[in-house]
Amino acid sequence: MLVGGSQAMAALRERLERVARTDFTVLIEGESGAGKELAAREVHARSRRCRGPFVAVNCAAIVETLVETELFGIEERTATGVRGRRGKFELAEDGTLFFDEVGDLSLTAQAKLLRVLQDLCVEKVGGHGGHRINTRIVAATNRPLALLVREHRFRADLYYRLSGVEVHVPPLRMRRDDVPELVRYVLGRHREARDWRMGHAALEALVAYDWPGNVRQLERVIERAVALAPGPEICLDDLPGDITQEYTALTIDMATGRDYSLRTWARRYSRLVLERCHGNRRLACEQLGITYHTLTTYLSEAGPAGPRGEARNAHAGISAAVDVPPQCLDPVGSGIVR
Repeated sequence: MLVGGSQAMAALRERLERVARTDFTVLIEGESGAGKELAAREVHARSRRCRGPFVAVNCAAIVETLVETELFGIEERTATGVRGRRGKFELAEDGTLFFDEVGDLSLTAQAKLLRVLQDLCVEKVGGHGGHRINTRIVAATNRPLALLVREHRFRADLYYRLSGVEVHVPPLRMRRDDVPELVRYVLGRHREARDWRMGHAALEALVAYDWPGNVRQLERVIERAVALAPGPEICLDDLPGDITQEYTALTIDMATGRDYSLRTWARRYSRLVLERCHGNRRLACEQLGITYHTLTTYLSEAGPAGPRGEARNAHAGISAAVDVPPQCLDPVGSGIVR
């Protein structure tokens, strides 16, 4: 289930729905833990093959000497003591076969997969004839296959076979608006034992974090908090230190008595967003929800200090990562208005 109501997720769902109407091979790209398999399952669930099986293959775990057995199957009594078994292609008949992290396949395995995709026919190990397959192929990778091709680590001909229809799953740091909904979803899975809830400061710290491990990392962090929190409300102290350090820096900085008026916050936050947009002011305006003139005014009022000056030092906590417009900031600097 794809969780999130952000613009990025809405665009992803729309693209997946369009792709699902076809029967073409699909290549899903995205960082580790971003939800590529969920996207693949969404394609399957919305396609005409939804009543068929969805079979996932972990390409990184396939033993080199057993590639053909795993994918194509093996005939009964091919050797003494060997029992026959169906391969992944046969198991996925009339359904979807998902190759997870296809970039981890060896060059030898890539050649064997390419042959099947070209001929649409598989032959079991020890068999005496092939049979046609009726399976949709969906592949996923956390590394750009085009780059692997240039590095001679992925076959160019297989890449062209897989890359006809491409879908990109955005990382969690690019859709921070989805973090609160993801938190509620994960906590909801643990409510049988206790009615868990996330404290305001803890939630703001989660939104502020960059999540290099994406949704998978967020799930583990919440599970850790559920296991260690003494009460039903998860507090800032229940989260790992690397997640809370930026938020803690903000609370310490507040004690210095600096100017935390709403306009000051807006100026500082505008600089931070501009930095994230690599100086692209029009893109920063879109993310902030303000006009170009307003952004220019904020930047001129902020003075000569760059994004790594005033903004970085005075707003080292939540505003260094939370993508919310200035009007949503508390005038006293306590975080996000609720």
